[in-house]
Amino acid sequence: MGLEEDFFMADADDEKTVEFIKNYLPQELKEKFVDDELYYFIDLIDEYYAESGVLDSNPDADGYVVIDLEAIVDYIVKEAKSDGQGEYDPEEILFVVQGEMEYGNSLGQVD
Repeated sequence: MGLEEDFFMADADDEKTVEFIKNYLPQELKEKFVDDELYYFIDLIDEYYAESGVLDSNPDADGYVVIDLEAIVDYIVKEAKSDGQGEYDPEEILFVVQGEMEYGNSLGQVD
């Protein structure tokens, strides 16, 4: 598979992830975040996974890798502020992170 095809598939997956998250969010948050913000949050989640070492973690006895959602939320809030994207409520961002995690679970990925 070529590099261009890889980017196309990643973009298509991000679109599905954004749609899933929008459906996952509580009603009062559904209109709060625009798609571009959700794409930005997904990028930060991926960045957190890559930089935190969680992808290199060994699974526990049940085959699961423990992922600290609060740490991801803190990372997003901190990075968004330092990137000049604005200040976000950690409780609201937690729903986005949970939605992304649930999307992965729906595809058979394990959290």
